Amino acid sequence: QVQLVESGGGLVQPGASLRLSCTASGGTLSGYATAWFRQAPGKEREFVAGFSRNGGYTYYGDSVKGRFIISRDSGKTTVYLQMNSLKPEDTAVYSCAAGRGVITSSIGNHEQYAYWGQGTQVTVSS
Repeated sequence: QVQLVESGGGLVQPGASLRLSCTASGGTLSGYATAWFRQAPGKEREFVAGFSRNGGYTYYGDSVKGRFIISRDSGKTTVYLQMNSLKPEDTAVYSCAAGRGVITSSIGNHEQYAYWGQGTQVTVSS
């Protein structure tokens, strides 16, 4: 099984950019659907972006479309989330997740993912 570790969070001003990384150990992410979720205080966990199991398709939550980009390295051990034009409402703990059994129609459902990182805080504030 894979272990996931996120990095790259921090405090930025509105309009700035950040890139988060999710690095897998104990194996590669080949064959896993991988995704980023976020959770702000008092709110439900929200799907941000994800890769299909074969890595051929990407999906985005409505609130981040056009601003965030998910990508991964050729070795399939690291997934990135490039976040541009950040807004205060993007403030949350961002977590990456992976799962072998995630089908495309459920890629935004956090309950489908078996493996999670510990999360990294992103704060957007002036």
